[in-house]
Amino acid sequence: MDIKYKLIYFAIDLLVPIIIGYLCRFQSRLSGNFFNKMILNNILVVYPALSMLSFWVLPLRMDLIWLPVMGLAMGLIPGSIACLIAERKYQDNLDRGSYVMSAALSNLGTMGGLCVFLLYGETGYAYQQLVVLFQYILMFLVCYPLAQYYYQRANQDAKLQPITLKAILFSRNQLAIVGIFSGMALQLLGVARPPILGLLFDPLVHFGAWTALIPVGYSLDFGKMKEQYRSIVDLLPLKFVVTPLLIYGLARLLLSDPIMINSLLVLACMPTAVNAVITARIYGLNIHLAVAAFIVSTLVFLVSVYPVLFITLS
Repeated sequence: MDIKYKLIYFAIDLLVPIIIGYLCRFQSRLSGNFFNKMILNNILVVYPALSMLSFWVLPLRMDLIWLPVMGLAMGLIPGSIACLIAERKYQDNLDRGSYVMSAALSNLGTMGGLCVFLLYGETGYAYQQLVVLFQYILMFLVCYPLAQYYYQRANQDAKLQPITLKAILFSRNQLAIVGIFSGMALQLLGVARPPILGLLFDPLVHFGAWTALIPVGYSLDFGKMKEQYRSIVDLLPLKFVVTPLLIYGLARLLLSDPIMINSLLVLACMPTAVNAVITARIYGLNIHLAVAAFIVSTLVFLVSVYPVLFITLS
């Protein structure tokens, strides 16, 4: 497909559902509960299906294992630093949780894939697919339990329950993990994925993007977001300077392929992901802080960070 059409589809998938969701704020037929169910549909159906389909055809080769590991590091490094910053910066645990989610979850999927494709074509896109391989693990096994922890700390009436591995694996919010392990099992058993399921993967990705972004648009409250802009400014150097430098340094130590190293650098510069907003909404964190981080970091990336990367690396 021509690059300009990829850009058009990218813009449609990113902007149109957010606009539709925002316009839904001015009607009364669909309540907030409807959009919560839309998010739930992603968790219970779309995410598990995509996880299973992608892991089903993954060639489990040891020589590329550093890519998904580096993908995990892209979330764990800024997330860990943000945890330390949030404890000193905020008094409200709902603010702390949202700040940490905004730092840990980056748009490595749709935006990351397009950005490395524009630079390195199919080779860069293939590397990106491996980098995002463990992102569901990061989100469901790290970010969701951490978001739950901050919510419980903020809710004085709730008894703080220890978050155990059993509680994580058997929560419906973690259902995508079942898809991951199912796909890996089918791959290891040598079961061929039917071609029809491969054809369903692409439209399912777009469907998942729309049903994730429409609730985000519905959650937009520009009046309340204005109060959060200054609060998330220090996320920008963390996401666009500190994390990329650390990832680039690790990549230079562990890898020798320049395209692979540069692809990791580009992906390490990704802005806050919409999944940070979804996580904040699911667990009752400060959603306006997460939305502000999503919008501001995305604008800064598109206007300044990516043009510099594109000119320098191309």
